[in-house]
Amino acid sequence: MKSLHVFDLPFTKALRTSQIQEGLGGVLAKIALERIVDYEAKPIPLSWQGLDGHGAPFFEALAKPGLSVIAEVKRSSPSKGAIADLDPVATAKAYAQGGAGAISVLTETRHFGGELEHLIAVAKEVSLPLLRKDFTVHPFQLLEAKQAGASAVLLIVAILGELTADYLKLAKALELDALVEIHDEAELSIALAAGAEIIGVNNRDLRSLAIDLNNAPKLIRKARGLGFQGLLVAESGYSQRQELEGLRDLADAVLIGSSLAASHDIQKALENLVLR
Repeated sequence: MKSLHVFDLPFTKALRTSQIQEGLGGVLAKIALERIVDYEAKPIPLSWQGLDGHGAPFFEALAKPGLSVIAEVKRSSPSKGAIADLDPVATAKAYAQGGAGAISVLTETRHFGGELEHLIAVAKEVSLPLLRKDFTVHPFQLLEAKQAGASAVLLIVAILGELTADYLKLAKALELDALVEIHDEAELSIALAAGAEIIGVNNRDLRSLAIDLNNAPKLIRKARGLGFQGLLVAESGYSQRQELEGLRDLADAVLIGSSLAASHDIQKALENLVLR
């Protein structure tokens, strides 16, 4: 179990409320503002110990041949409301049995029904690499993710903007992979300039919550055309196997949450989606 010391880490800036208000709108701004308030008063410990390693790195899991599935432990969402009263550990185990390459665990409480304790519990019971899915606005969230047993964290370019590179640097220092999420070409440019190694393209506009399944294929082709050699993940809105067939030769992985969480047999639902 590795001991981590704050003074050995390259700290980056926490976002300010004014930055969010200037650059964002809609649901994304609301959640980001809430997370700023949540974390601005939290003390950062000088040292702590994280959980023992529990599986292959996130990057390596997604880099395997075929279209990997990042299956998400998701209880609710702003677009759908309550989805299912899932037990995080039982759900994660079903995903592991169903063929998931990695597992995403939501830790935002108000809108997604998640808890950091869900991530901790899953990390103790499941060997697959874990993504902490949250709205990152403060470096302490990366420290929490590491301590809780995550293999990777989510960095949303629409929230972090030019700070994306700094947060990537901190993630690397913590030996965490980072899923850098974009929605449009301007955000893609920021992700590329920041040195992202895993880029997630969200089909959902997090401001309006509208979904366009053409968005991920379009921006994935754009990223490859610009010479991006890392991993590309298609996110949001997938529920049918035929929707994934079109991603087979484009993306390295797909993130699926709501459709799996709402199914009566989670393991079977995932097995029906996984492309062998």
